[in-house]
Amino acid sequence: MQPDSPRVVLITGASSGIGKACAEHLQRRGYRVYGTSRRVPPLPAEPAPGLRMIAMDVTSETSVRQAVELVLAREGRLDVVVNNAGWGIAGSVEDTSIAEAQEQLDTNFFGVLRVCQAVLPTLRRQGSGYLINISSMGGLVAIPFQGLYSASKFAVEGMTESLRMELRPYGVQVAMIEPGDFRTGFTAERRMAVAAAEGPYKQALCTAVTVMEKDEQGGATPEAIAWRLEKIINTRQPKLRHLVGPLAQRFAVGVLKKLLPQRWFERMIAGYYRIV
Repeated sequence: MQPDSPRVVLITGASSGIGKACAEHLQRRGYRVYGTSRRVPPLPAEPAPGLRMIAMDVTSETSVRQAVELVLAREGRLDVVVNNAGWGIAGSVEDTSIAEAQEQLDTNFFGVLRVCQAVLPTLRRQGSGYLINISSMGGLVAIPFQGLYSASKFAVEGMTESLRMELRPYGVQVAMIEPGDFRTGFTAERRMAVAAAEGPYKQALCTAVTVMEKDEQGGATPEAIAWRLEKIINTRQPKLRHLVGPLAQRFAVGVLKKLLPQRWFERMIAGYYRIV
């Protein structure tokens, strides 16, 4: 049930993919939505009633703070914050440079942390609100040759668990959406570790990435994630984790990882990506 006054929603990484689907869905459902992107002007024209794009670079503490202050100056409150901005790097752990790994975590983990630290004083003072972090099934099951991407999402998972306990006394609800493979721009924007092009894992990497890309591009569009988001923010006390994706992936992550011996589960994953 929505209140009489539209709730104010901030969604990072809303120029495409999951973030865009969530922003447009909530706007159609009557929410007052602010989507962020690094590539939009600071004060663009409003593209549709209830939806405005603003500039935010989650790797910059100043940019994050200014964007949050802009929303609060206009609206006076924040009701829902969705941390969605992110990208992926492919390559073996050995071939991924420290600089590349730091860049991956700077967006996918520290970007989430920067946004959380910028909005939490407001949510805590309000004594209400929802903080939703977009994780990944890759944050529950490590994916070969996406080790640093998985590391960034595993980090989000751990931090979000802590946040949920820390914020419960203040009435702030915390949850994660863990998508599987969906058809978005994530595939085209995946970066390859520079050293991986001629590294010892080259053939296995190419094989695994081919499987990943086929699954992603053969997946559904991300509207299902937007519907799940709306359900979460209309639940008084939502659960922590929300798997969204193909049934086989949800079964593997939600059931098989818990039941199978680790060795068997690893062989199953490695076999699926054709690297054994």
